[in-house]
Amino acid sequence: MGTYEDIYYEITESIDKLGLRKEFDDQLEKMRSQEKHRYKETRDRWDYAYNKVIRNENKRNKEIQKTQSTNLQDGKKK
Repeated sequence: MGTYEDIYYEITESIDKLGLRKEFDDQLEKMRSQEKHRYKETRDRWDYAYNKVIRNENKRNKEIQKTQSTNLQDGKKK
């Protein structure tokens, strides 16, 4: 396999493993109508969408952990 196939395979495997296929597909769809992504190569769009979805997921996980930590601390104070 060449480099392109490796990138697509790795992104697909990672997205599926994390259960983020819908978010990834939605991000690619959103990018189709954005002027700044119009002339990017497919590889670059996939890479951008992958990084954006992963970044958003990490933010969500941090917020959840923060909320759970706060809830635990509030429970101990009562």
